[in-house]
Amino acid sequence: MAIERSNLLSMMKLSIKVLIQSSLSLGRTLDSEYPPLQQFFVVLEHCLKHGLKAKKSFIGQNKSIWGPLELVEKLCPESINIATSARDLPSIKTGLGRARAWLHLALMQKKVADYMKALLDRKDLLSEFYDSGALMMEEEGAVMGGLLVGLNVIDANLCIKGEDLDSQVGVIDFSLYLKDPVNSETPKDDAKMTAILDQKHYIEELNRHLSGTVTDLQAKMDSLEKTNSKLVEELTAATDRINSLREEQEQLRKENESILQSNQKKEEAALQDSQVELETYKQTRQGLDEMYNVVWKQYKEEKHIRQELERELELQMGLKQEMEVAMKLLEKDTHEKQDTLAALRLQLDQVKTLNLQMFHKAQVDILEYTFFFLLHAHADRILGLENELRTEREHRQSLQKALQREQDNSIELRTQLQQLQGLHTELQDLKEEKQQLQQTCEQQEQALQEMGQHLSQSKLKMEDFKEVNKALKGHAWLKDDEATQCKQCQKEFSISRRKHHCRNCGDIYCNSCSSNELALPSYPRPVRVCDMCHSLLLQRSSSTAS
Repeated sequence: MAIERSNLLSMMKLSIKVLIQSSLSLGRTLDSEYPPLQQFFVVLEHCLKHGLKAKKSFIGQNKSIWGPLELVEKLCPESINIATSARDLPSIKTGLGRARAWLHLALMQKKVADYMKALLDRKDLLSEFYDSGALMMEEEGAVMGGLLVGLNVIDANLCIKGEDLDSQVGVIDFSLYLKDPVNSETPKDDAKMTAILDQKHYIEELNRHLSGTVTDLQAKMDSLEKTNSKLVEELTAATDRINSLREEQEQLRKENESILQSNQKKEEAALQDSQVELETYKQTRQGLDEMYNVVWKQYKEEKHIRQELERELELQMGLKQEMEVAMKLLEKDTHEKQDTLAALRLQLDQVKTLNLQMFHKAQVDILEYTFFFLLHAHADRILGLENELRTEREHRQSLQKALQREQDNSIELRTQLQQLQGLHTELQDLKEEKQQLQQTCEQQEQALQEMGQHLSQSKLKMEDFKEVNKALKGHAWLKDDEATQCKQCQKEFSISRRKHHCRNCGDIYCNSCSSNELALPSYPRPVRVCDMCHSLLLQRSSSTAS
């Protein structure tokens, strides 16, 4: 690979030398059909292909120099136009064709050397496309970039749209670089002309670089002047602020002395107030204990009464269920007895009709027997008639007894019906009594609910008294030297941010976190409380009021 690099580099030198020398006779305006220019592009293409990694695709392995040339678009923003033009050409379908079009456009811009230098400086990006021994990764690449600077003296006018860049054969023609002994010597005038033109273009190139450096230096000078003016302004502002801070320090020192004196006076007054509050708390604590005992006794009595009422209500409900079952049984029995009474009445009517029929039949039979007796006067028949009469009488007597029994049964049924009516009236009375008991039960439940509300209010009062007790204890009242920052906002106390005690919980807060005032049970007038205690006490007072 080293031999290949040296051969390619020597071919690049020859192609550039021949291209520059031959362009002098043409006024340095070349077109795409010029053979030395075509050979230069072939040699440059071989140099860019040296050591190029093959990328695998669905079709097979592919080597294309379009990948590394696309990186120039990211490194040099002025190459975006030629990259987009190479992509948008409709006649080009392959990556190699796009790379050839890009090189033609870069040569017309006279930027081939600049683009290659920017690409060769980023070996980390080129390592993705080239192997370690490639020409673009070694020193020969930097030498090639220096050789390409000479192409800036050439003016090229190339037409890309009509050419078939995808299928061009990249073969180096060495016949262009073989010297002809007859025509090798050029006249002196041509040598002088080329030297003058070379100097002219060299001077133009130097002027271009110098103008670029001058503009950069001018921009740097402008930015330095701006930063210098800003620093001067900041310095003056800083000095003014230092002077103002010194004045504020003096004022704060004076205020600190006055605040210390006032704090000492306030501490003495606070100690006296705390002693007075402790005495008042002791007195209120005794009264609260007595109230608590009385409320507790009332609660126990009300609870006992409620349990007795619940038991009595359960008994009344059981009696009610038993009465309902008894009423259902009585109604069923009355229906059955009414059915039997109707059946007996029907049987009685049937017996009466039978008796009448038998009575008429007996009369007819007696007449017939008497008539037969008168006719025949036979004693045996008279005896038979007497026997039949006797049997008829016995049958009649049995029917009368049965009728009597049915009458007795009807009387018993009438008495049972009267008893049933009495039970119905008793049932109505029991229903009315049940309604009265329900009303009394509802009244007692309302009374129990009111007692529960009173009990909950008394509990809330006890909790308030407990919190007052906690607030008035000695260990809950924080000392000033124990707190260095506000308990709520965690801001450090200073001369401007003073300490304030909450009269409910005893903690220390800043002025913004303890700006509320409320009337507490242990204080005769509204005192300072923190935001948390303020919201908690307001919530409890609203719940007790509801």
